[in-house]
Amino acid sequence: MSMTSQKPYLIRAIHEWLLDNQCTPYVLVNTHHDGVQVPQDFVKDGRIVLNIAPDAIRDLLIDNEWISFSARFAGKAMDVFIPIPAVQAIYGKENNEGMFFPEEETPPPRPDPDAPEPGSKGGRPSLKVVK
Repeated sequence: MSMTSQKPYLIRAIHEWLLDNQCTPYVLVNTHHDGVQVPQDFVKDGRIVLNIAPDAIRDLLIDNEWISFSARFAGKAMDVFIPIPAVQAIYGKENNEGMFFPEEETPPPRPDPDAPEPGSKGGRPSLKVVK
């Protein structure tokens, strides 16, 4: 029997737990993941930390595929979309309590379409079975 990922359920539970304990929920996002739509000006080393507290954002939705919300960055409104696999952690700003997810869930960085072609390294990407 194929079961759905635990990750979105854990994210929702930790989010609720942080709010119940008066902590500010932060999510750490791998911005190299396909489908991530975040303010690029705040991305550092392929990562961004976003405050998802109710007083910081609007229309938060955490479903089994995506986290989405609206927020203001440097005064500009933006809709943010984060695929669940791109979430690396959800934790409290005040104490770093929360849950960090294993790195292997993140894909290799996607190439920048504007970057020049890197030197060919040869070989093909390989997949390994993760149990």
